[in-house]
Amino acid sequence: MSSFKKNTWAWRLHYRSGSVKSQTAPLIPVKSRPLSMAFNTVVEEEQANVDVDVAPSRADSSTVVPASVHGGSAVTTNSPKADSGHTEKSSPINEKESLPPPVVQSRPAGSLFKDVSSLSVAASMSNIKRYLEEEIDGSKAAAPLTAYCFMTGFIDSVCFSAIFVWCAFQTGNSVQLALALARLFNGAHDLSFHLPDQQALCSVISFIFGAFIGRLGDKLGCKTRLWMMLGTLIQTLFTMAAAIAIWKSGQPSVADARSNPAWSNALSFVCVGFMSASMGLQGIMGKRMNTQFTTTVVLTTTWCELMTEPQLFHFRRLVIARDHKVMAILFLFLGGFTGRAILDQIGSAGTLGVGTGLRFVISLWWLFVPAKKAPKN
Repeated sequence: MSSFKKNTWAWRLHYRSGSVKSQTAPLIPVKSRPLSMAFNTVVEEEQANVDVDVAPSRADSSTVVPASVHGGSAVTTNSPKADSGHTEKSSPINEKESLPPPVVQSRPAGSLFKDVSSLSVAASMSNIKRYLEEEIDGSKAAAPLTAYCFMTGFIDSVCFSAIFVWCAFQTGNSVQLALALARLFNGAHDLSFHLPDQQALCSVISFIFGAFIGRLGDKLGCKTRLWMMLGTLIQTLFTMAAAIAIWKSGQPSVADARSNPAWSNALSFVCVGFMSASMGLQGIMGKRMNTQFTTTVVLTTTWCELMTEPQLFHFRRLVIARDHKVMAILFLFLGGFTGRAILDQIGSAGTLGVGTGLRFVISLWWLFVPAKKAPKN
């Protein structure tokens, strides 16, 4: 062992020459640090302090603990974040590691199937709406329009058999009201309002009301499947209401003479009103289709046009303008015959009940009429 006193100049010179490890010790002591602390330890500590000042926000910043604390060797420890206004530009790897994990929205297991089902329902409803709003091809609507003509004769047979008043042919009712007004000016001065005249007035007013309802078709489209089906359903409801009214009235079905109508109470007037309203709505709907069947409720014009048809006697080929007029006349006649035959068997209420079912079938019939094709350019 050396005889020099420890930590003196002579001792340090002898110690540096005798130990390779001691080559790192400074010759001049650093202020506030013992001579036994290694020089490179001081440098590392100062460098660590500079790193802490520059990058206080780094979670992995290191602090050097003097060697004297840990028995003469420098120890590097992790320090918490320091509060400072300085920031350090982190590397892309650290940025990716410091980003929060992506948010994954958890969905119920059946939500996907619900979304698919809702989309399919919406698509189906859109297709149904588009189908109902298509305009019907009038040239291919001969079947339901022929059924309209049949219903004209069917309903009129019930009304005329009971009170000798037409529900569809308003020409005769209008003339009857004119005659009732003319009686006021004859020599007898008959001021009474006869029962048949009251029933004729009820039929005319109700027919006008039913035709006015047809104005709804101008809003929905007078030739669309939606309106033709909806309008026929309204006719069905009117016919059903007439059947219930005459059933509740308890009146007979057939009159013996014009002077003694079978229907005379208030409920019978309700029945006449509903039947006439249904025929008024049918007439305006048939007219809006603009076909050879015209209004489907009168034959005067149809007879005139048939007799003036240029191809009336061309029997060897089909002529739509002629054939459709013939069909309208024949089926109206057949409807009157069928209505009276059923009336004699089951009465007025039962006959109108059958008419309700027929009109319901016609309303569904409109759904299968082809749409009008767009004109080619």
